[in-house]
Amino acid sequence: MLSAKNLFQEILDDDESFRLFCSIAAGGESQGGWENARIAALVPPGERDLAPKIARHGADEDKHGRIFEALLRKRGLPPAPVPPETDYTMLLEREGIGLQHDRLRADEPLTVPDIVTYLAHSRVTEQRASEQMRLLRKHFGDHPDLGRAVKMISHDEDNHLAYCHEELLRFARAGHGRTIQRTLRRCALAEIRVYRDVSLAVMAHMGRLLGWSRPKRTALAAGIHAVHAWERLAGWHRMVTLKPPRRTNALGGPEPATTASPAV
Repeated sequence: MLSAKNLFQEILDDDESFRLFCSIAAGGESQGGWENARIAALVPPGERDLAPKIARHGADEDKHGRIFEALLRKRGLPPAPVPPETDYTMLLEREGIGLQHDRLRADEPLTVPDIVTYLAHSRVTEQRASEQMRLLRKHFGDHPDLGRAVKMISHDEDNHLAYCHEELLRFARAGHGRTIQRTLRRCALAEIRVYRDVSLAVMAHMGRLLGWSRPKRTALAAGIHAVHAWERLAGWHRMVTLKPPRRTNALGGPEPATTASPAV
């Protein structure tokens, strides 16, 4: 029977598929860490209170990357090359979603519209990350190797999502509401398309590594297309709504610790 738990268990049990999964995840998280660090450094003067929160977001993403690298080391596996068609972050940038890397590499301060764009992009992608980690936490939260890592990352992703809601609502009250909704919708529609393409690419690579039969590969591809059709029709709305989060000031508090590698 095809289920998320069974599929991931197959990936987890095979060294090569697990190696690819962790390498893709580590690369995406590390890229997110770099992006947030650059944005924190370039926050406009009037929004400097945001800088520590953005830096905390980036530190969390870096930590997640190290967690996936630690999982590989624990199995004695080297990182695998990440196929470009599975690089979610890079493909979103090519779609013009979020702040372009050329902009972040420059030393010019960002503008308030830039920060709104960053937060809208993050609100959409953190929705996806939060949902994915909750699914893994449901099925593997008690796993002896993965459980602690899954719970830690899931908690962080929920915090990131709460922070995006809170800050976007603040900017909406300051008069940016229409821009926020327009940007959220554009980001959401692009993200679900990229997510479909990346999901198909990842499943194709996993299928080759695990020797899946043609009927199984066909069924999985059909499922991915079905999810995309639902998201394109109605599911994207969950990515653009804004509401006060239960977790307030989720990224507030002291400066994040960025040097210690977490134990897995």
